[in-house]
Amino acid sequence: MRFSGSPLTSNEWLIDLFGSRAAKSGGVVRRKSRDIERYVGGREFEQELARRGFHAIENAGQTVIFCNQESIRRIR
Repeated sequence: MRFSGSPLTSNEWLIDLFGSRAAKSGGVVRRKSRDIERYVGGREFEQELARRGFHAIENAGQTVIFCNQESIRRIR
């Protein structure tokens, strides 16, 4: 369910997220999982990750997005 009080459309929110300096340079960005669900929706977000070849992990209400196509190795 998307939050109707947002001044941004889901597409604008994604453009803002992936337009950040960290995302553009292939880095890592973090967002509240609740906000992703609120502004974009989990399914649309996952589709965008797949389209870009990016990975994300979720823990304790936070989603960490790896804005590159490198593999992820869990340390522990």
